[in-house]
Amino acid sequence: MKNIKSLLSASVLLLAVSASAQFTQKALPYSYNALETYIDAQTMEIHYSKHHAAYVNNLNKAVAGTTTEKMSLVEIFANVSKMSPAIRNNGGGHYNHELFWSVLTPEKNTKMSPELEKAVKESFGTLEVLKEKLNAAAMSRFGSGWAWLYVTKDNKLAISSTPNQDNPLMDVAEQRGIPVFGIDVWEHAYYLKYQNKRADYLNNIWNVVNWTEISKRYEEALKANK
Repeated sequence: MKNIKSLLSASVLLLAVSASAQFTQKALPYSYNALETYIDAQTMEIHYSKHHAAYVNNLNKAVAGTTTEKMSLVEIFANVSKMSPAIRNNGGGHYNHELFWSVLTPEKNTKMSPELEKAVKESFGTLEVLKEKLNAAAMSRFGSGWAWLYVTKDNKLAISSTPNQDNPLMDVAEQRGIPVFGIDVWEHAYYLKYQNKRADYLNNIWNVVNWTEISKRYEEALKANK
């Protein structure tokens, strides 16, 4: 199937790893306190240096000595229903966090590309509607998980949420596609600052969204779908 092949495109993943390499954690693209006051420095440090780092370490342990050791994350996700829970959870945790760090920024007033602006208008009407729908998906996710803005096989923007560390690239996802933006709604992403006020966290995260990076990911997704 054409779309399944497109999901295997390493160009979509920016973090794709060569077949012979272990999975590694990229450096955070900004300081821990760079997203203050919307995301506090202590949360960022714990989230990146403890939670994300643990996913990477545990993923490398899970794939060691198996056939998946020679696979990229994209290949793993396309077959994740056949993988162990350790590979599924830690592989998703690694990919999801690498994406998450990249789509946040301390830079002010980043802008969508004209192509992304057009797609948002076609799928949602306005940016405000997109925000409302994505926040609603994040609020309705019971327990831990993610809310996603992703590109469908027919190049439309769509919204979904997934449990735990799943994502739309996985063959277990109810709604599949190529994610271009994701919001982490695990409590460790916001609880130190917002406690149980997930809605406040979701409203504030839009102040640090990197539309330049999301636009880049959107354009790469379109190429991968060809």
